[in-house]
Amino acid sequence: QVQLVESGGGLVQAGGSPRLSCEASGRTFSSYAMGWFRQAPGKEREFAAAISRNGGNTRYADSVKGRFTISRDNAKNTVYLQMNSLKLEDTAVYYCAAKKGSSSMFAIFTISSQYDYWGQGTQVTVSS
Repeated sequence: QVQLVESGGGLVQAGGSPRLSCEASGRTFSSYAMGWFRQAPGKEREFAAAISRNGGNTRYADSVKGRFTISRDNAKNTVYLQMNSLKLEDTAVYYCAAKKGSSSMFAIFTISSQYDYWGQGTQVTVSS
């Protein structure tokens, strides 16, 4: 069992560059592939970014590619989402998620049902 706690959200102006953090409990963080998802008001939860267990492989949704960067620090049990050039449509609750049991250090996962653990979410509101 792992617990995930996101932080770093809030009210940000368009064009801003906040960084979200997600800290995991436990001593097996490096065994989890990680992802960030987001859910805008009235919409389904959608994939934003994912990173492999060893950080060597990443993937992004087309809507954030080139603006967001996912990274992880296994020594700190933390995954990050650096968000640049924010747009109004980036307003959403952002969730981090952990996928256990990935046999490959390079595997990444983009579907929410593939993940086993979820944080409580952090709100990011982009203002004009």
